[in-house]
Amino acid sequence: MRPRSPWAAAPAALLLLAALAAPEALPGARGRKKVVHVMGVIFPYHPRLGRYSLNFREAQQACRQQDGILASHEQLQRAWQEGLDWCNAGWLRDGSVRYPIARPRERCGRKDEPVGLRTYGFRHKESERYDAFCFTSNLNGKVYFLKTFRKLSYPEAVQACKNNGAAVAKVGQLYAAWKIQLLDRCEAGWLADGSIRYPIVNPRARCGGREPGVRNLGFPDKKYKLFGVYCFKKAGG
Repeated sequence: MRPRSPWAAAPAALLLLAALAAPEALPGARGRKKVVHVMGVIFPYHPRLGRYSLNFREAQQACRQQDGILASHEQLQRAWQEGLDWCNAGWLRDGSVRYPIARPRERCGRKDEPVGLRTYGFRHKESERYDAFCFTSNLNGKVYFLKTFRKLSYPEAVQACKNNGAAVAKVGQLYAAWKIQLLDRCEAGWLADGSIRYPIVNPRARCGGREPGVRNLGFPDKKYKLFGVYCFKKAGG
């Protein structure tokens, strides 16, 4: 059975059609613009150091390392309109810090506050630290769970993907595969940042909850903890 699309659900990432301005590719159309629709996905991110550990520059770098860029206010707004609900504040591309709330509750601001993008305003880019909201639209290849005879440590996972002509998948690549390729796998695996995650399109018993999403089991010890691995192979590779 083909997995049902998770687009209408409200997980911690949303598929977007982001309207981007691009030069009109026609003779004599210098300076004119047209709207190009780019399919992508927003995902909240924090590194091994924990939540609220990134200043603005570090948030930019963290998104790039995970195959993305900091999301814009417009992209996060659209994701919220599609149902994104996330209770941790994160940097956006314009230097503001916000978080989207679709279901008001006491631990996420106040229960009696309206739904919407909660904002901390524009924060000090060097001294203040938050999470990041990243956006990726690039999946020039395939993410897959590598079948192995046994569970692997992180160094073993890196080598296993390499032996398979691939690399350990990045967080943004796994989110894009989940949303765009409808990757659905109820097995936890290493990602390039040392986190353990797995993508669920069709929620089911013992697969981490009732909603679609990319499950996150945190950052275990790379040497002694054993899991599967998600690899990424470039198109044509």
